[in-house]
Amino acid sequence: MNGDSVDWLPPLVLMGDSGGVWQAYLDIVYHFFVADFVDSKPLYMGRRLGLKRHPVIDGKEATFWHMTSEGEVEADRTPDFRRMERIRWPKPVIENTDERQDAPVVKVWRNVRGKNETRILIWVETEQYLVVLADRGDYILPWTAYQVTRSHQQRKLQKEYEKYWESKA
Repeated sequence: MNGDSVDWLPPLVLMGDSGGVWQAYLDIVYHFFVADFVDSKPLYMGRRLGLKRHPVIDGKEATFWHMTSEGEVEADRTPDFRRMERIRWPKPVIENTDERQDAPVVKVWRNVRGKNETRILIWVETEQYLVVLADRGDYILPWTAYQVTRSHQQRKLQKEYEKYWESKA
């Protein structure tokens, strides 16, 4: 990463890249996901990344669906074109992050969700893009990634980030 720039993020994968055909677009997006998270072995700060594979829906892993759709019910998630367009972003965000408070572009912090599940939040604030990882001890699971478009969500993330680093001081 260099300075305050985000020119290290790959270009968006647009629906037009498939000629506007839904299945072709889904196949293209899935191809990028497989290349980044199945065929390669990405690391987060030297720790291996796994995948949340189940439930497998339409032959695609749960992590894929979490990065490309939204909804609480696994089998009934709705495609999110903003997430799909950015399918090439999670890997470089994950691989180019370090857990420092003074990182110029990417804000990183940890929180606990649910039953003591430690999450690592990686926020590319200039793009309003958030990658969430689950720390499972021996490995890291990419959990989800999405744009944070609502100002109240952005404020909440900023407060959580500040509170985390204040607690570390």
